[in-house]
Amino acid sequence: MAEITLKGYLCDRCGHKWVPREDEIPRVCPKCKSPYWNIPRKLEK
Repeated sequence: MAEITLKGYLCDRCGHKWVPREDEIPRVCPKCKSPYWNIPRKLEK
């Protein structure tokens, strides 16, 4: 069998992983709908 590598995205908010349908960077996470899916949460002090 051949090994296939797919590029995908990981939401920093909910941890959801997905493979996009288009070549553009997604605007929101498809699971939690957060527009900040690629920005890590800040730790509370």
